[in-house]
Amino acid sequence: MQAMSCDPNITETQTTVTATATPVAVVVAKVPNYIEYLKVEGWSSEFLSVDLLLKHLKRKSGSVASKKAYLRQVHLICVSTGLTPEEIVRLPKRKVEKAVQDFADKYNDSNHSVRYANNILGLLKTFFKVNGFTGAKALEIESYYMPSRYRKAPEYIPTKNEIYSMADSACSLRDRALILTLYSSGLRNSTVRALLYKDVIHELSRNIENIMLLVYPEMKLIDPYACKNNIPYFTFICDEATLALKLYLTEREGKYGKILPQEPLFASDYNQIQREKRMSKIMSSRQLQLVVKQAAQRASIPQWQYVKPHCLRKAFETVLHSELVDGARLPEKIQLFLEGHILPGSEDPYFDKTKIEMLRAEYAKLNFGRVIVENKFKVLRMAVARAFEGSGIDAERVLEEYVQMRLHKPESPIQP
Repeated sequence: MQAMSCDPNITETQTTVTATATPVAVVVAKVPNYIEYLKVEGWSSEFLSVDLLLKHLKRKSGSVASKKAYLRQVHLICVSTGLTPEEIVRLPKRKVEKAVQDFADKYNDSNHSVRYANNILGLLKTFFKVNGFTGAKALEIESYYMPSRYRKAPEYIPTKNEIYSMADSACSLRDRALILTLYSSGLRNSTVRALLYKDVIHELSRNIENIMLLVYPEMKLIDPYACKNNIPYFTFICDEATLALKLYLTEREGKYGKILPQEPLFASDYNQIQREKRMSKIMSSRQLQLVVKQAAQRASIPQWQYVKPHCLRKAFETVLHSELVDGARLPEKIQLFLEGHILPGSEDPYFDKTKIEMLRAEYAKLNFGRVIVENKFKVLRMAVARAFEGSGIDAERVLEEYVQMRLHKPESPIQP
């Protein structure tokens, strides 16, 4: 099989991040057809039916990604039926049900997942619901059966050793840092691409090993999917990912000059973009997928074509649920928080998210070490840190001095 190029021809539209102190600006190269067709501007539309939908979505979540998904399906069913949004909502209930069912049936085939077809039904039901199809007029449409553990697209979750092999086989320092960051932080594709240099400047200046990565709603200005459900949280990256990130940023600064705060942390290196603009471009979702697949192929993983960025998030979850380096288990609340989930019931408001250093210390116990000796040394460091806590003595310095003493201590003669 022919090897994939390390510099793929990425054809997806790139997003420009303005490198200024002002909020991040997203420049869209071309207005999507559904925006023009549905006469949408911001959160309003000239079509009353679409305007009602937009007002509902803005009240519900204000998610740009959700808005895009709903409008796209409304546009497609209008094109499919040859009717405008106003005409289709005036149809009798029976005709609307047939139109929606027939439209969704087209996607219940071997080329689309059952989940996708059911999602279309849900989106369109909401559109008609806000336009008066409630109560006796509520649409009665059959959904599609989805078996337990159903998955249309196959995936392969690499093991820890395979992930480190992927990182070692990466095409560049950027790709190596990306793979280790995805694995040890659990960030989603869109979120890691939306990270800015300013998000890590303070952490980098502290010269710590487990850098904190913030996830916040304003990331949606860069990528609409960046902060899922508008849930702010933070996570960390492992020691090796931190080192890889520093090496990449040092190389980038030497190659392109000073890194500006508003530039993407992981910038696009697509060589068809002008050199002076390259560092202000975020990677496309497709580009990140190719980075991961290329690394998996170069690492000789048999199922490399099924390794996706989200598979590394699942590998991260496996580490969260596994035994820590000290033999204990990470509390479930911390696991959920580091994954970016809302804690169940009333637990979330009472979870103390302000204790960053406590959470960093808990994260440091996760078993990201390549070999057992690394984890044993981590346990030793934590034990020494606890022993000297509050004494004003630098525990790291104590360890260094002890190692130096042992290295220079003459060996004792072997007694007969």
